[in-house]
Amino acid sequence: MKNNWMPLAITLAIQAMVAMALLTLPAMAPRVAQAVGISATWVGLYIAIAYAGAMAASLASGAVVARYGAIRASQASLLVCAAGLALCALPSLPAMAIGAVLVGVGYGPITPASSHLLARTTPAHRMSLVFSVKQTGVPLGAALAGAIVPGLQLLAGWQAALLAVAAVSVLCAAVAQTLRAEFDADRDPHRRIALGHFLQPVRLVLSHAQLRMLAACSFMFSIVQLSLTTYLVTFLTDNLTYGLVAAGFLLSASQMGAVIGRVLWGYVSDRWFGARRMLALLALVMAASSGATALLQPQAPTLVVMAVLFVFGASAIGWNGVYLAEVARQAPEGQAGMATGGTLAITFLGVVLGPPVFGGMAGAFGSYRAGFAALVVPLVLCAGVLLRGRAAPRRR
Repeated sequence: MKNNWMPLAITLAIQAMVAMALLTLPAMAPRVAQAVGISATWVGLYIAIAYAGAMAASLASGAVVARYGAIRASQASLLVCAAGLALCALPSLPAMAIGAVLVGVGYGPITPASSHLLARTTPAHRMSLVFSVKQTGVPLGAALAGAIVPGLQLLAGWQAALLAVAAVSVLCAAVAQTLRAEFDADRDPHRRIALGHFLQPVRLVLSHAQLRMLAACSFMFSIVQLSLTTYLVTFLTDNLTYGLVAAGFLLSASQMGAVIGRVLWGYVSDRWFGARRMLALLALVMAASSGATALLQPQAPTLVVMAVLFVFGASAIGWNGVYLAEVARQAPEGQAGMATGGTLAITFLGVVLGPPVFGGMAGAFGSYRAGFAALVVPLVLCAGVLLRGRAAPRRR
């Protein structure tokens, strides 16, 4: 019975922890920006730097997981995230930039590692649901960041908040050690890790039409997801006049929508729609939600704002589980981790490019509304591509 649920439980916990680490600084961006004397719009650059590190790390993750095991790779990632957060606690832009790189390097291997573990322990007909439940760790971690970090920085300061999350990351790595012997039994200590191997995941993706299509759509979806999570608190404080704690609460509401959405979309995909139609529907919901967010006004009732952001979070942050399960299905046998790493490199490229462009548009137009409005058209185009394409065969 243990083997039926323990891989999902541990990958869910680790995913939540690294997601919280990544979004700890953005959750209190206005306060940190004030402390170091910069505009809060620069938080997009922090996220871009972090995901550049994540993109590089994801390319190496296939070989690392194969050699050391999914649990060991995850432990190392948690410790690197902790080191990055500690550096970000220094009120220095160079230190924060290096910290952002480390947080990203720690974040990158987590999803390929968990996909490797879950792909060999999950029946094919339950993959969308299981992967979606695991991926609820991302919005769950973001919800924890939104609910805890703003209040913690009020009580103890923004630097203490960063160090507290770093300490919990170290604790999570220590707890995972108890599971290493069982779940890293398939590791190959003789697997070589060479620079030339880093591009193998991308070559794998580019050589398979279905993986190429999925990766291309994830590029756009990731722009939407990270634009929402990175700029929501600042949008609410600057454009809708919310206080920082209230804005953090609404960020948590959007993330809780994602938690519910990820499980629901996984179930619906497995049961009725299939992955491609499910992703197309989510693209349309993202487009509608992004447009609605751009139209929100300061006088809008809080419940209306919460409802819009709940749906936005459910779609823009809820697509990943269905997507990752389909990548695992389409991957050649035994290469789910490598295929996930290759597609995530493209996904992360969208994250690297998206938030800075979103922030630049906000600065140019004097409002974050322009950024949210600009997301609508490419999302509708993604839905069209997904609906027109040939249905992908499912790997048994």
